[in-house]
Amino acid sequence: MFAGFRKDQRHVNGVDIAYRLGGSGPGLLLLHGHPQTHVIWHKIAEQLAEHFTVVAADLRGYGDSSRPAADELHINYSKREMARDNVELMQSLGFEEFSILAHDRGARVAHRLALDHRAAVQRMMLLDIAPTLSMYAQTNEAFARAYWHWFFLIRPAPLPETLLEADPESYLRSVMGSRSAGLKPFTDAAFSEYLRCLQQPGSARGICEDYRASARIDLEHDRADIAAGNYLNLPLRVLWGAEGTVGSCFEPLKEWQQVATNVSGQALPAGHYIAEEIPEPLLAEALAFLR
Repeated sequence: MFAGFRKDQRHVNGVDIAYRLGGSGPGLLLLHGHPQTHVIWHKIAEQLAEHFTVVAADLRGYGDSSRPAADELHINYSKREMARDNVELMQSLGFEEFSILAHDRGARVAHRLALDHRAAVQRMMLLDIAPTLSMYAQTNEAFARAYWHWFFLIRPAPLPETLLEADPESYLRSVMGSRSAGLKPFTDAAFSEYLRCLQQPGSARGICEDYRASARIDLEHDRADIAAGNYLNLPLRVLWGAEGTVGSCFEPLKEWQQVATNVSGQALPAGHYIAEEIPEPLLAEALAFLR
């Protein structure tokens, strides 16, 4: 995995952010989702590096990045702070401007990053999410059943952390394996890496705080932007899995059109984990849009 990449860490925004760096050319930031790490990109990173300087980062609370303490308002895991981590990371690597390809939780960070740091982001592709505010506002029984972890992880500490720490492998297999493709898309090496990182002290706290922030302070930030008329105005491409929950419970393109002025998108023949289920079609989409 990641042939030709180097693995490193930078201290930015008060935390250490782990990342892999490879390739040359314009900067491209890759952000992963839950309960994974930057390793989700291992099937397409080398090909992307033929066209870009690829930075595949671990979000704070995940992978080998820092796991800050929890705070009452969940500010430490707000998407605003996570976005600042990654802007400063890219700046420290010499990129004042860059594009983003992001999945799941990382796509929520990317959404906030493009709102808070407009001059930094050139183009952005987001995978299998609708805006956080619209998903919470439109929650129905089908969504709650499929995305049960959204509501389990935001329960007050320490209950979710205690249960997750008791058997991280069962949690990983349940969350990832219950999607439409099961565990088939994940290589043994990738799954082992996800498990290694989930077993690290503080990982359960980081994951829970990420979700608690999304259910509270992140929604406050999103509402403030909508009230102020702050919309995404960069070229935005959104893709979702035709077999996934986001596409069946929401209208992703319509929802993004409510908060972005220049957006296109479509469903792909996959479930939630697009980068690992159908890497070649995703690569074609990414190169066509981001180059």
